[in-house]
Amino acid sequence: MVDWDLLKKLIKVIKDEEITGLSVEENGVKYEVKAENGKVVASQPMTIAAPAPLASAPVAQVNEDDGLIAITSPMVGTFYRSPSPGSPSFVKVGDSVDPAKVVCIIEAMKLFNEIEAEVSGKIEKILVEDGQPVEYGQKLMLIKKE
Repeated sequence: MVDWDLLKKLIKVIKDEEITGLSVEENGVKYEVKAENGKVVASQPMTIAAPAPLASAPVAQVNEDDGLIAITSPMVGTFYRSPSPGSPSFVKVGDSVDPAKVVCIIEAMKLFNEIEAEVSGKIEKILVEDGQPVEYGQKLMLIKKE
């Protein structure tokens, strides 16, 4: 739940103190406010999840049809295969990945979020085109677990 009073106070602090940005976490929700080109911009509040117990299912979903694990989008945004235009892709079909390997970026509200493989395996298929909008939970890539 968004705390609008807190958000208003953060915007006031940015304006009054003439600082460029501020990030606050309260009750498991992270608020980020920045000054850009003379305007104050607030990012979408993000719920900060507590670390999951080891027994829980991984973020990547299993595609039971063919035994592949799907890397899914954790948010609504724009999918990018590389860190910048003209740069090589983070991964391509056939690449081996480990859990900490960044496989793509999702841009949401001018923030670039690195998406990690979270499992070891080989990239079998990339399901989204570079620059394409993606939905929360949408499958991005399929990995064959090693």
